[in-house]
Amino acid sequence: MLRMTRVSNPGRTVRRRGLASVELAAVLTTLAFICVATCDYARSVYAVVTVANCARNGALYASDTAFASKTSYTSIAQAAQADSGNLGSPGPTVSSTTGTDSSGNKYVEVTVSYPFQGTINYPGIPAAFTISRTVRAAISPP
Repeated sequence: MLRMTRVSNPGRTVRRRGLASVELAAVLTTLAFICVATCDYARSVYAVVTVANCARNGALYASDTAFASKTSYTSIAQAAQADSGNLGSPGPTVSSTTGTDSSGNKYVEVTVSYPFQGTINYPGIPAAFTISRTVRAAISPP
């Protein structure tokens, strides 16, 4: 049977006592940063999708008066904010404008804005930014 033996230099001392602890600390710090960054990215994507859905809901409510009369919502803002329950406080702000396009058709534009706040500050990326989406829909004739 072969045995592995440790060969050491008699004139050289090897100091490796705390090296595993230092490596563990470096790896865990890096992994924790990656986990927090991934969670922030997922939160921002969720907020973008939710804001887009809110703008679409508000435009749908404003564009069809027959549909609007059958819902429990009383305003464009209330219809738009119906899907924003998981975004937290402060919720998104809703604004709407109406107009007429070059063909003479009436339309409504609903803009939803949400102030997103990240968990930590990343180098080169702002800690807080505003997510905004605008949806334009043609107003159906009565």
